[in-house]
Amino acid sequence: MRDKAAFQRGVRWLQGQGHAVEIDPAALTCHQRFAGDDAARLAAIARAAASGADVALISRGGYGLTRLLDALPYRAIAKAAERGTHFVGFSDFTALQLAVYTRTGTRTWAGPTLGADFGAAAGPDEITQACFDDLLGGQGEGTGWRIAARDAQWSEGFPARAIHGATLWGGNLSVLVSLLGTPYFPQPAQIDRGVLFLEDVNEHPYRIERMFDQLRHAGLLARQRGILLGSFAGCDALAHDRGFSMRTVIARLRGLIRAPVLTGLPLGHTPRKVLLPVGARVDVTLDERDVLVLWGHP
Repeated sequence: MRDKAAFQRGVRWLQGQGHAVEIDPAALTCHQRFAGDDAARLAAIARAAASGADVALISRGGYGLTRLLDALPYRAIAKAAERGTHFVGFSDFTALQLAVYTRTGTRTWAGPTLGADFGAAAGPDEITQACFDDLLGGQGEGTGWRIAARDAQWSEGFPARAIHGATLWGGNLSVLVSLLGTPYFPQPAQIDRGVLFLEDVNEHPYRIERMFDQLRHAGLLARQRGILLGSFAGCDALAHDRGFSMRTVIARLRGLIRAPVLTGLPLGHTPRKVLLPVGARVDVTLDERDVLVLWGHP
């Protein structure tokens, strides 16, 4: 946790909202570039699963969870979720989320982190805060956003303008792609005819395109009913790209697959983050430029 000031601000902000915050003993541990060695981080995950907390919240993303996938306490995490603990995070947390869903069918939540979101110098984004409050209050039944006007034409490809009862899955694109071909990537029966959401950060558009193609060549995109694209922050084109950009990549993707590709999902390495239930059955509706993703109560 490089930004310890943000960590402390996040703790104070949550406490100021009336939440009781328990900090894991190893939360600020450092080993090489990791928050503790592998054994320490596995022990911390086990403590979170045993804590009885309403929310087990990651401090930050980065890299490191893929090192632990063959040793995660899957049964303990699943039992904790059954008892009501919501595991929340995104980015590198995608590895744990997809592995837990693959092994146990357990729902987790793609959403904010302690440091970058609740510990932001200006405080959390109001939408991020509202979505988090809904989760804690048991009120969250869905989320929505408005797609950009330049993408409105793509709404015409939305099948019957609605998708019903599809599994919502996804997360960070580069982490998700790294799990292909492993025991921690969801099985076809879990995600076929699903809705896939993706985000990433600091990846050049050609790298994003290559990862899209990897998913496409693996047959995954053809089996989805919808693709939701969140933020791809820092994915900037260079001068010698000569017009090749994320817009180019997305336009090509839309020309290669039949599933509708909807942009503007408020999730990723940006201040505004909705919460999405990874592994839940959802309905997706589109009314002109307004997208709604609905999942109801568990």
